Amino acid sequence: MTRNILVTSALPYANGPIHIGHLVEYIQTDIWVRFQRLCGHHCHYFCADDTHGTPVMLSARAAGITPEALIEKVHAEHKSDFDRFFVTFDNYYSTHSPENRHFSELIFKRLNEAGAIVTRDVEQAFCEQCAIPLPDRYVKGTCPKCKAEDQYGDSCEQCSATYRPTDLENPFCATCGTPPVRKTSSHYFFKLANYEAPLKALIAGGFTQQSVANKLQEWFSSGLKDWDISRDGPYFGFKIPGEDNKYFYVWLDAPIGYMASAKHYCDAHGLDFDAMWPGEHSAPGDQDAYELYHFIGKDIMYFHALFWPAMLTGAGFKVAKKLFVHGFLTVNGEKMSKSRGTFIKAATYADHLDPEYLRYYYASKLTDSVDDIDLGIEDFTNKVNSDLVGKFANLASRSGPMLSNKLDGCLGTLDAEGRSLIDTLTAVRDQVVSDYENLKYAAVVRTLTALADEVNRYVELKRPWEQIKSDPEGTRFTLTAILNAMRVLTIYLKPILPVFAEKIEAFLNVAPLQLSDLETVLENHPIQKFKHLFQRVEEKQVHAMIEESKDSQAKPQPAPVEVTEAPTFKEEVTIDDFIKLDLRVARVVEAGPVEGADKLLALTLDVGGVEKHVFAGIAKAYKPEDLVGRLVVFFANLKPRKMRFGVSEGMVLAAGHGGSDIFVLSPDSGAKPGDVVS
Repeated sequence: MTRNILVTSALPYANGPIHIGHLVEYIQTDIWVRFQRLCGHHCHYFCADDTHGTPVMLSARAAGITPEALIEKVHAEHKSDFDRFFVTFDNYYSTHSPENRHFSELIFKRLNEAGAIVTRDVEQAFCEQCAIPLPDRYVKGTCPKCKAEDQYGDSCEQCSATYRPTDLENPFCATCGTPPVRKTSSHYFFKLANYEAPLKALIAGGFTQQSVANKLQEWFSSGLKDWDISRDGPYFGFKIPGEDNKYFYVWLDAPIGYMASAKHYCDAHGLDFDAMWPGEHSAPGDQDAYELYHFIGKDIMYFHALFWPAMLTGAGFKVAKKLFVHGFLTVNGEKMSKSRGTFIKAATYADHLDPEYLRYYYASKLTDSVDDIDLGIEDFTNKVNSDLVGKFANLASRSGPMLSNKLDGCLGTLDAEGRSLIDTLTAVRDQVVSDYENLKYAAVVRTLTALADEVNRYVELKRPWEQIKSDPEGTRFTLTAILNAMRVLTIYLKPILPVFAEKIEAFLNVAPLQLSDLETVLENHPIQKFKHLFQRVEEKQVHAMIEESKDSQAKPQPAPVEVTEAPTFKEEVTIDDFIKLDLRVARVVEAGPVEGADKLLALTLDVGGVEKHVFAGIAKAYKPEDLVGRLVVFFANLKPRKMRFGVSEGMVLAAGHGGSDIFVLSPDSGAKPGDVVS
């Protein structure tokens, strides 16, 4: 029976490029969408840029353009990246759209009428230096639960705890490093606990993976908290109806972008949105007309497994049938790093390597779990060269030219051995279908590489390059079997390798392959001239990609040389650059050694009544006890830096040649803590 399916991926934020970590989700989703289409189902895939919020506003301001101009530019870049990796959205839209505004206001209105919206005064972080209320991700500090440092203001990456920015310990503005002040404002809240019963029933019904359900149970046990869904201006987003300076929080209108993208597509193509996503005007039978699925990363499962379905339930809209959650990407076993060149933008990868290589590699790693997957550079190279070049492409390249050059480019019929080989390949159909359906792509790849090995053994047994010398028609039987086997493998691989499949379809001179084509074979059929399918990955290609991806500031600098001529200087700066530095007098309150660092001292500074903690490389010049009470010049607005010893909240300035020749201010210099150094 043909199914009608609606699929979404999480919306990428319009404040930066797509990178290979993002691509895990979009490739995973696209493979599933292509598989459904391969089976003959009607599967629509919707996404959009997540465009609202303070970060977009600040980035636009820094670039000297409007937020609208910024998101338009980023939208084009994102769409280009997805196109290069063959991600087949039916509609790639924007949350800054009339459809999104309509549904945001409608859902808010219905939740308010249902008694699920309340207002109350809150304390919020406000950066006086930046002159803005700080959004969750623009406040950093120490997690109030596990005490992990350098965590964002909404959730902890170490223990997954969620909290308010004002709950952070030792908070600081992520932009300028200034400790925020607290200001009181009246905000709108969504009463999530009102929907605890339907949420529990949803989770118990298999809404998501068991490990995710277990994590959600922890949040149920600790009690569902009201969710702040408003933000004060200045803010880039939709104003809340009836308010002058309050806006919908970006996380309220972001998932609504799924609906907006679908609505925009339906209106453009004459489809009934109310049947696709049942809600206010849906007919009684529309609830089951479409299956709805969301693909997301585990970092946003709290929003998608609790807030989003609760909003939909409260507003009378259909909730997804399944929430598929995946893990993060590591590279060579570690978090992606700019300094190591493993923070690789999608465009950079595509400039150096075939995007289908990454699709195949991710497929070989992806399962139905939320475990992280690792991109091992050496493993990637070996797998591409061994599987794609050595197994799959090799079958076509060893048989196609021979058939064209020696046997008039026409297939014959299958003999008994050939039929047996094809039967072996088609026998796994149900298993492959089940594995694709259940996101077990790694199992699909294992099955197909084993089948490719089986076909290559057949090739080695028959040795057509020798057989052609004495038995041309017997060779035609052999090549007919090999190319029919290639056709079966291509059908199975098509969701993962769509361009490879197109090339094989053109080579075999057939229409676009569907799963139903497994039931037939090609006999007495002319083929086209063979064209090369894949190139081997060379180490120099990978190294070039990594080098291009490295943060230029992190590249090793040449060793110092003795100056015999006039010295060269760094790039000139203007007085406008220099006045950005906020230099203050500070008094050393505490000083102590840093374990594992013989050049560093840990200092606690009094900067005019505000304490700051820094690490200073002056241990060779001063004993800790000799520094207490001394004055130093403190670089106050230097962005805090996370070191392996902790977070350094600025820099102490000193003079001298280094080593033991380092000098700071004396305690009787006449200055006092907090004074500006001019």
